[in-house]
Amino acid sequence: MQAIVLNSAGGSLKIEKLEDPKPKKGEVLIRQTAIGVNFFDICFLRNQYHLSKTPAILGMEACGIIEAVGEGVTSYKAGERVAYATGGIGAYAEKRVIDQRHLVLPPQELTDVQVAGSLLKGLMAHTLLHRVYISVRAKKILVHAAAGGVGHLVCQWAKHLGLEVIGTVGSNDKISFAKGNGCDHVINYKDTNFVEEVAKITNHEGVGLVYDSVGKDTLEKSLECLWPMGMCVSFGESSGNNEKLDLNRLLLNSLYLTRPTLSIYKSNRIELTLSANEVFAGLKDGILKPKVTTYAFKDFAKAHKDLESRKTMGSLVLTV
Repeated sequence: MQAIVLNSAGGSLKIEKLEDPKPKKGEVLIRQTAIGVNFFDICFLRNQYHLSKTPAILGMEACGIIEAVGEGVTSYKAGERVAYATGGIGAYAEKRVIDQRHLVLPPQELTDVQVAGSLLKGLMAHTLLHRVYISVRAKKILVHAAAGGVGHLVCQWAKHLGLEVIGTVGSNDKISFAKGNGCDHVINYKDTNFVEEVAKITNHEGVGLVYDSVGKDTLEKSLECLWPMGMCVSFGESSGNNEKLDLNRLLLNSLYLTRPTLSIYKSNRIELTLSANEVFAGLKDGILKPKVTTYAFKDFAKAHKDLESRKTMGSLVLTV
């Protein structure tokens, strides 16, 4: 099989030929057809997130067909279409072995590209809106990177729930896209003081929740947008780590700051299945309408370049 391999931390990726893996007890071998590209992958390439060892195969999610099952696998069989998003890195390959506990069964109505472009991001949106905090209690939310992979799904889902959604984007050409995904107000945080704008929009009351996947460029200012006892959810760092946050910033308004990890929130098998089914239902019912841009497997470098430039909108998928 072919795989996209990172041979050293901070190095570059290249396609290599490797032996097909074989499933061990409790594992399945998947012939992958569509692979999701996420900003996590960029963070590993930047050495912003550290790998336990190299060489390594990046990638967090994919959809494909089971080719073989290992001993003790009774819930799945060869020929079934499956997807995953919580099994750690290793998706950037034509084939992958993964433990059966991470698998979910996509409905027939959804294409492989739709599944690979929305499962991880949809599960993250589900976690943010329904598990980290019951978002409908907040009534007003601020979503950074509202045109991004997770952000555009959060905005769509939040609008369906009846929330007032304020979104930020990094360029003017993303404003109409964000508005089309449910944002009541959109702010270009690159050329506008979003703290002042949020204050104007909310009559200086602030919002109950901020979803911040940008990090260094926005996190401290995000705290200024919250009303008393509001919550800031930091779930990404596309602009880099914020290493100097003074926790006393939370004191003035008794604020909450949390950093959720998807694999922990969805580590329970029942929770993973239920939430994946809710994501799939949202896709089938038109609540979630992911914008997906596809790249050929061999064009992974272009996909990463486009994503890191932060010019893309929606989700990116490699097709095999």
